[in-house]
Amino acid sequence: MATSTAPFGVRESQLQADASTSREVIKCESCKLVQFRTAAETCRRCKKSLLAEQPKAQLSIVPAAEAAAKPANDEIEVATAVRDLRRVRNLSQRQLAARMGVPRTYISKIENAKAMPTLSSLDRLARALNVDISALLRDAPTRHKDETALLSADPFLAEIAKYAAHLDATQKSIFLNHVRELAQGRTRRSA
Repeated sequence: MATSTAPFGVRESQLQADASTSREVIKCESCKLVQFRTAAETCRRCKKSLLAEQPKAQLSIVPAAEAAAKPANDEIEVATAVRDLRRVRNLSQRQLAARMGVPRTYISKIENAKAMPTLSSLDRLARALNVDISALLRDAPTRHKDETALLSADPFLAEIAKYAAHLDATQKSIFLNHVRELAQGRTRRSA
């Protein structure tokens, strides 16, 4: 009996040595089964891949303000256009909604890109914002460039722009406050 176990013991140790060099013991990440790596590289129990997953490329985290400023290629940014034009006209979402005859939440959904307005809603939005419908369909840089060109064409504003570059922060603040008062119809009393 001792002679029969010796050869078996030798074979077993040889098999373990061969297994350690040619076969790898691996644990399946899905079902946690400990097994030898198979030729197909799949788990014997759950049939999922035993290959270590390659780390996925890290997506860069972009602040919301930058993400809104960078539209995807050839994507129409109606949400940004509506928000920008509403703010330029100093309107609240509630005021714009009242002009359109829709709930305020609809304006919020449009501005947050949760809802895409229909063509008739775009027309009503454009009329409520006193712009051409094409202004809502252009991207922000083009829209800003067009508005700047329009403002630069005004001779009075072009002359003011020459002098505004030389004002410090306090002077700009005083000037803007005075212009706001004039635009609102208030007159300043001089002492």
